[in-house]
Amino acid sequence: MARLDGKVAIITGGTSGIGEKTVEIFVAEGAKVVFCGRREALGQAIVERLGENAEFIAVDVAHEDQVAGLIGTTRERHGRIDCLFNNAGCPAPKGSITEVDRAEFDYSLSVLVGGVMLGMKYAAKVMMEQGFGSIINNGSIAAHQAGFSSSMVYSAAKAAVVHLTRCVAMELGESGVRVNSISPGAIATGIFGKVAGLPDEKAEQTAEILKQAFATAQPIRRAGLPEDIAHAAVFLASDESGFINGRDIVVDGGMIGGRHWSVQQEALRQMFGAFGDIG
Repeated sequence: MARLDGKVAIITGGTSGIGEKTVEIFVAEGAKVVFCGRREALGQAIVERLGENAEFIAVDVAHEDQVAGLIGTTRERHGRIDCLFNNAGCPAPKGSITEVDRAEFDYSLSVLVGGVMLGMKYAAKVMMEQGFGSIINNGSIAAHQAGFSSSMVYSAAKAAVVHLTRCVAMELGESGVRVNSISPGAIATGIFGKVAGLPDEKAEQTAEILKQAFATAQPIRRAGLPEDIAHAAVFLASDESGFINGRDIVVDGGMIGGRHWSVQQEALRQMFGAFGDIG
């Protein structure tokens, strides 16, 4: 039996990168998946590829009425919601705090934090009534340590997501609803091209370049892939994780675990070598 047989899942930001791969793997694991994004043509192409267990709804998670409609439509069509993966994101302002544009700051927070809050707000009402459900929020290693994002605003937003996850988990757990987050490390997707200002189509082509660039960024000698996050989401959506609540699962190949062994050993070699100069 597939790990998500009979479950109904909602995935936001499902038209590319981590979201698209998660839609694909959830369907393969037996779930009925309603996914959303802003690019209708891409969404419909994914539906055609994956078949009747995938359904696309055009949604901008920065707009409360659209998020409410997504949750309401899913419940109306399927009678239940077993899982919500709040994955939708966007680039955030780069550069010094002295140069942050307020309008860009507000918009990025409305997507990165507001979209997560809205998804939980409306899914929670359904899941609490059901007495079960799993909410998964997409965080980042940038939520844990400074300097792991090109944007301090993005880092702060993801830190808010991770802590909001914990806070909501304490409330919803009492109703049988679990809330957890996943913090990806260096995952080779088009989001980095978008941050660099490339148009969507060209940005998606940068993933192959990033596989090489990220191969040595962590102790495990390969880049992180969208399926690494998708498999973690499958686990949190499944009954296998039924006693996990309020946790953030870091999926980063060990990137923020500490100083890399080879780097540490080289530093020690140089330090001990310098001792030889003592007369």
